[in-house]
Amino acid sequence: MSKAVYPRESVYNLVPKEEVHLQKTQRYVSKFRPTVVLEKKSTKDAMRTMGPAKVEVPTPDKYLKKHSKEPKLPEQAQKVVRNSYTRKSAVPARTDNPPMGYQTQRDFIKTATAVPMKPKPTSVDTSKGHKQLLENSGLVPKYIKKKHYGEVPEYLQQRNEEEQRAQEEYDMFVEEQREQGAMKHLSDEERHIVLEGLKKNWDELHHDYQGLSLVTDNLSKKARRDSLGTAMRQLENDIKLIERFKTIYIPSY
Repeated sequence: MSKAVYPRESVYNLVPKEEVHLQKTQRYVSKFRPTVVLEKKSTKDAMRTMGPAKVEVPTPDKYLKKHSKEPKLPEQAQKVVRNSYTRKSAVPARTDNPPMGYQTQRDFIKTATAVPMKPKPTSVDTSKGHKQLLENSGLVPKYIKKKHYGEVPEYLQQRNEEEQRAQEEYDMFVEEQREQGAMKHLSDEERHIVLEGLKKNWDELHHDYQGLSLVTDNLSKKARRDSLGTAMRQLENDIKLIERFKTIYIPSY
């Protein structure tokens, strides 16, 4: 609780106050303190100047020898080597009868006439001896000896049939439209004019695309770039289509 401080002329200073004396607890002191102090002084004072006062002097027969200060390993006990040889059974005598009645499932004729297994042919392809099977190395004509080598796969045949069927359907549709007068055939001159016009339009769009700003920092620039790119891709597809097919039909309006 904080003590209130009043001015010197305050009337509260006339009231007698009771002084409170706080009693502190005694500090802990170890009972071994004197012993520790004496031990410390005895070990320090003895070697304060030139080391211990009394040192045991070695006798003349215990002079310093070579390698005497090097650490030595403890002497190992001598290993007892025991003979692990077991005595074999005695050789049967000439008068002993051989044991009879033993049967085995082993085919001795097959074992005697068996042909040893030949190692698989390998190919060494590095100077350090790295090897691999000769069959997987690519040095053996493995795939050309297959039964169906050189034949068109089934999925390609199916795809070619679908393309041919679609082409036939398209030709039939064009023929029907021609008979009805809804489509007309473009001549070579008209086809060339249309192709040149598409290429000219592509050049103009490409010129505008090259003149765009390098930084598209707003939505209008981005929309302009996207619209030009879409138009150029559409023209490229039309040009490829016209160059691919020589016979072109267009609706007759």
